[in-house]
Amino acid sequence: MNLEDVAKRAGVGSATVSRVLNGHPGVKSSTRAKVLRVVEQLKYKPNLHARTLAGGRSRVLGIVMANLYNPFFADIYHAIETNALLCGYETLLANSSHDVKLLKASVHRLLGQQVAGLGVFPEMEPAILEELREAQIPVVLFDAGDVPDSFTNIHFDHRKGMRMLLDLLHAMGHRRMAYISAPVFVRPTEARRMEFLETTARHGVESLVIAPTEDGFAGGREATRELLRTGFAPTAILCVNDWVAVGVIRELRNQGLSVPGDVSVTGFDNITMAEFSCPSLTTIHIPRSEIGRLVVAGLVPDASDSPPAPRHIFLDPELVLRESTGIAPPGRG
Repeated sequence: MNLEDVAKRAGVGSATVSRVLNGHPGVKSSTRAKVLRVVEQLKYKPNLHARTLAGGRSRVLGIVMANLYNPFFADIYHAIETNALLCGYETLLANSSHDVKLLKASVHRLLGQQVAGLGVFPEMEPAILEELREAQIPVVLFDAGDVPDSFTNIHFDHRKGMRMLLDLLHAMGHRRMAYISAPVFVRPTEARRMEFLETTARHGVESLVIAPTEDGFAGGREATRELLRTGFAPTAILCVNDWVAVGVIRELRNQGLSVPGDVSVTGFDNITMAEFSCPSLTTIHIPRSEIGRLVVAGLVPDASDSPPAPRHIFLDPELVLRESTGIAPPGRG
């Protein structure tokens, strides 16, 4: 079953069927209804890669995510996919796993699929930015640092978020804090680490940074074991993200330490798991649904069929106070 079969049964041309399937406004309502009725009768499923508007323009958005194992990125992709479908667009997804080679390969593959726009979440480098510029399609980046104004760039104030957590813990009397960082260098997480070091120094807080060999639950568990072996004994542990923090809480409990009675723990991102972990996790909220909406808005033409204008978008952190933080233990602040 193909598009030509639908056109023949509906008594219209293939181009008309294509326009109906892609939501093009230049089709009479009676014709649109007839085509959609035939599509349903024949149970026709259009080829994702072949769906184009009249004039050869794709209705597919390419998305490259940094690490889909991390619920943070999975949530953003879900929001992108939902908003894209509402606009009549499909999505093609690639996962770079924070690997520059995979990132380059993913960008090449998606551009080769003639995508209408491209959203990229990992780190960027000049060669890839130049390739995206030459593609002459809308591009949305997330926390990509200094990039040309020809791209939309969504910025989140990671330093401010980390500062909010540190100020909270300092006000609770904590004077020995550890930070569990990311296993690889990524601009947003590096900003969090640098703010931890600078703010603890400014507050006169004793500090230690531990870098696990992997992200997520296992990384949090591994880093906690290493931290406890050092004898540093912090009253608060700040984590690069919620995913790591849940692993930290689990290992602390395995070692006979209570959270927050003996050690307070914070995360970052406010994934759904943060609310339902035990104890629930104090963290920094990053608006993942809003980011997904902004990505699609930056890639899809408006009602007049004009491409979206590139712009810089700035998002502020929000402190979410939950059960995993408390007053520093007496005599151990």
